[in-house]
Amino acid sequence: MIDWNDKVKRLLKSELMKRGISNAELAMMFREIGIEETKASIDSKISRGSFSAGFFLQCLSIIRCNKIEIEEYENNFLMVAESNVEYKKTTNGK
Repeated sequence: MIDWNDKVKRLLKSELMKRGISNAELAMMFREIGIEETKASIDSKISRGSFSAGFFLQCLSIIRCNKIEIEEYENNFLMVAESNVEYKKTTNGK
């Protein structure tokens, strides 16, 4: 059985690490956009892994993460948050 809270926690930590952003820096970035988060509150949320989808999306937005890949090793499949397929728009609606 997949522990989704652990998975999202590891995903967020990975994206922060890729960008060299600490939880203290993330808290400062939150304050810059008018959201009160402390390093301690961020530490707590991330360590639990049970934060809201809203908090997760705020973090990704603040650190300018526009694409994430979610690998599922147990089942050997790959889910991607954004499609790699480009769709062509037509002018006649088809």
